[in-house]
Amino acid sequence: MPFPIVRKNGIPLYIQVKESVLAEIKSGVWKTGDKLPTERELSDKLKVSRNTVSQAYQELEAEGVLTSVQGRGTFVCDRDDAVRIENRKELLLKIIDVAMEEGLQLGFTIEEFIELTTVRAQEKMDFLSKVRVMFIECNREQVDYFAKRLQFDSGVSITPLVLDDLRGDIERYLPEVIATDLVITTFFHYDEVKELLGSRKNVLAIALDPQIETIVRIARIPLGKKVGLVCKSENFAGKVLLALKNAGLDNVDIRVHTQGTHAEPIEEIAASLDAIIVSPGRRREIEPFLTRRQEIIEFVYKPDVASINLLRAALIDIRRQ
Repeated sequence: MPFPIVRKNGIPLYIQVKESVLAEIKSGVWKTGDKLPTERELSDKLKVSRNTVSQAYQELEAEGVLTSVQGRGTFVCDRDDAVRIENRKELLLKIIDVAMEEGLQLGFTIEEFIELTTVRAQEKMDFLSKVRVMFIECNREQVDYFAKRLQFDSGVSITPLVLDDLRGDIERYLPEVIATDLVITTFFHYDEVKELLGSRKNVLAIALDPQIETIVRIARIPLGKKVGLVCKSENFAGKVLLALKNAGLDNVDIRVHTQGTHAEPIEEIAASLDAIIVSPGRRREIEPFLTRRQEIIEFVYKPDVASINLLRAALIDIRRQ
């Protein structure tokens, strides 16, 4: 199982692991249904961190190449995406067939089944459009971004709340939190949010990962270029630097500029850099001050596919008091 992992070549380690796993699958070494090594086994073999392997596996699972079964391991999916999608459709059709058969046994006609399912689906859509969700995170950039971006076809809206605000004045924010139908946060802050809210509210955790395109663009910045990170909070800056370290890019020299730590005008910061990494929502603020063809990269996090599906299912299952 040759995995040519090369350090300090500008390509994040987890992307190298991902591409190597794909190469093994495409060459037929691992076939559909085969079980892959565990994250620990592969990390030991490659001499990389378990988190690196985990990131690679998560990306491949999100793309439908791998699937994980709790308690059993990670397996190779069908390599043909079209077949995979068709298999999902076939599974859904089987579920519909079972429901239809149950309805017929209860004495309903097929026409009545169609009418009832249509009405029920519309009721769910109407209900979801009124659901109140609160997203609690530790930095303003991320919480604002997801309040705007983490939307669903049903039109669910999300209210942002910064964790520091909740910590600092829980009596002020607690009534608003309690009034929502669902509270979501990241796995990193799940325990603290649960402790703050106690048994008064159910909390759902989601996983957020850096967008792979963002990591790749940063990895391709030539050595020697002056790179800056412009964001609103030290917290967000710390998360970005940690994400780059986990991706094997801790050798990139990045100068951090946050509202709380510098007094330089934006135009002076922009003029001194060759490439600028910005937090979500700050791109338009920076662009007017670019004086040459500097690269500007928005550092975006995204929820993984499993988290989105879990959240959608949780919203459908909400029971209001």
